[in-house]
Parts: sequence; structure tokens; C-alpha cells
Amino acid sequence: MKEVYIVSAVRTPIGSFGGKLSAMTAIELGSIAIKGAISKSGVDASAVQEVFMGNVISANLGQAPARQAAIGAGIGYQVPCTTINKVCASGMKAVMLAAQSILLGINDVVVAGGMESMSNVPFYIPKARFGYKYGNAELIDGLVKDGLFEVYYKFPMGNCADNTAKEMNITREQQDEYAIQSYKRSAAAWEAGLFKDEIVPVEMTGRKGETILMEEDEEFRNVMFDKIPSLRPVFDKNGT
Repeated sequence: MKEVYIVSAVRTPIGSFGGKLSAMTAIELGSIAIKGAISKSGVDASAVQEVFMGNVISANLGQAPARQAAIGAGIGYQVPCTTINKVCASGMKAVMLAAQSILLGINDVVVAGGMESMSNVPFYIPKARFGYKYGNAELIDGLVKDGLFEVYYKFPMGNCADNTAKEMNITREQQDEYAIQSYKRSAAAWEAGLFKDEIVPVEMTGRKGETILMEEDEEFRNVMFDKIPSLRPVFDKNGT
């Protein structure tokens, strides 16, 4: 059985919801990440034998998102590509499948990762295809429907956090303290340059045609610590 090695690992900066990266599709971001990983590895793109990319909400991305991302990164049309949907574990499952394909002797060089743009998930109009006879039309939020809603017991996934907090007696104050600590740790890590080696910058065109280069995560700079204790619960009026 072969040994498996991760020879490079990179990511794009993480954008805020509706933030700077909202102009980029999941596929475009995936292509940037794949291209960056290949470049960092020193392996030629022509050596890649298969691509696995996780993607949860594929609505409006077009056919075969993984293949689109791979081609956008310079990988050949003849290379097999598979899009994986295992919800939050999609990218991790992609890495597992890549490793297994090497262990089994199927491949020698595989690209694996994940790509998502929650900002670009569309709304659905379920009955629009054959027309509405009379009355109002309903819009379904694709982000909730296909990403953030528990399909068996019918509640938002955020309720799981509320339920866990109640079960483990974790207070709102403790959660606020942890959230603030997390933001501060992120800021400190960026200040110390700890994320520098894993980031692939994203180049965009601004409204006036200027080139914008995004090289760091966006959200940690948007937080207002004094507002956190007064934020209302999102998923349950009695939630934390």
C-alpha cells in the first residue's frame, strides 16, 4: 500500500457575508485555491490525475462545479473531477477520497479541497416553472433550504448550538466571552503573520476599474466588541 503525503495546502481569505468576496463565485474562488496549491507544491498541473472538490450549495453554479474549478486552474479537460456534498464535511471528505485513491494505487497526484460562496446562494421560486394561477409567490432562501436547515426534524442548524448550550449549561456570557476571545486571537494571529504562508491572495476589479488585492480574512476587522452582549438571539427567542 502506498504512503500518502499532503505536499501543499492553501486557502483564499475568508470573506464576510455580502462582503468583498461576494463578487466572486464559489467556482472562481475554487480555481484560485487550486492554482495556488499547485503552484506552492512545485508539481506541474499536467501531473494531476484527479480532482475532488467539496461544495454544499451548487445552485446556479452550472454543471460539474469541481470540473469548472479545475479547468479554471489550468488542469486539463481529460482529468476526472468529482464534486462532493457532505454538508460541512464536504472538503474533508474530498481529501479522504483523494488519499484513498492514492492508497489503492489508482492515482499518484490528486487535488482535493472545498469551495463555497454563501453570499451568492440564490432564492428559489418553487412553482414558477409552470406558472402561478393566482395569488402571491413564495421565495425560498437556498442558503437555508440546502445548507442551514435540519431536514429531518425541521429546524435551523443553529438551534443545535442553542440546544447544546442548554444541555451543557453554557451561559450567554460565556459564549460572548469565547466569541470575543476568538476574534482577538484571529487578529493577533494575522498581526503576527501566522496565516501568511497559507493564503492565496484574491485579485478583483473595483467599481472604478481599479485592481483590488484581498490578502487577509475580512470578518475579524468588522466586529464591534461593545455590541456583542446586546445582540439578540438568532434562532430561538430564548436562545443564547
